[in-house]
Amino acid sequence: MSVELRSPSFSYGEAFSRNLGIVSRLEQSLLAQACVGLAGTGGVGGAYAVTLARMGVGRFHLADFDCFELVNFNRQQGATIKNLGRPKTAVIREQILDINPTAQVTVFDQGLSPKNLSDFLTSTNLVMDGLDAFAVSIRRQLHQACQAHRLHAIAAGPLGLTASLHVFGPGSMSFEDYFDFESCRNFEEEMIAFILGTSPALLHRKHIDPRSISLKDKRGPSLAPAIELCAALACAQALRILTLRGPAFLAPRYLQFDALNHRLVKRYLPLGNRHPWQRLKRRWALKLLGKNPP
Repeated sequence: MSVELRSPSFSYGEAFSRNLGIVSRLEQSLLAQACVGLAGTGGVGGAYAVTLARMGVGRFHLADFDCFELVNFNRQQGATIKNLGRPKTAVIREQILDINPTAQVTVFDQGLSPKNLSDFLTSTNLVMDGLDAFAVSIRRQLHQACQAHRLHAIAAGPLGLTASLHVFGPGSMSFEDYFDFESCRNFEEEMIAFILGTSPALLHRKHIDPRSISLKDKRGPSLAPAIELCAALACAQALRILTLRGPAFLAPRYLQFDALNHRLVKRYLPLGNRHPWQRLKRRWALKLLGKNPP
């Protein structure tokens, strides 16, 4: 005997009714109307997308030029056998619409560039930085554009089994000032500044074998639990911003949580990467690479 399966009609109110009690009806309405720009839809970007969709966020801008590969299987939401070779934006769009068919999803499948940054930011209420760790140039341009548009931009970094959190936006230290990119002479120095600025507490340093990192090949290790930690931290902060619950956790404040060793560091880093301790760390990292520090 065959049984005909009928697709139930979708109800936004019912689908996200279990959010109520943690968010109010007014806050859920604000999430339904919000537009979030996701710069990158692979590791943390894909996790952000699915988490925000399950929170009931109603509109998305997705930007990524890449396709799913086998090397993504250990950590990325859309990386499955059936999605091998498919554009990440197309897969994540499908996942969002499978959760909320009423969502509006705009895709930038060539990734971000100076030519489309303005369109990407148009109508967005918040930006989530899920760009590849090595995409320094476009990341800088994205955050400069967010600053010009007075938009909050949330950045969370998966390092070992830790996650870090920074928020840039109105009232914060700027992204450029915090990371002190102007003092960098080349790509390697920019990467050192970015990594050490992302995790000043270095809680991950015992998690990672340095030999697994290659700045030249733009390769480093990453693990799924850290990706999910980033999504939890970043999307909770997104909830705070989108529902107007209060001031965001603005840079130069930062936090890093080590899930393996149950440690949390939450600090204020005046001067950002220009802080004396940060300068020392950057010089130390340059010496490890065999470079002459400035």
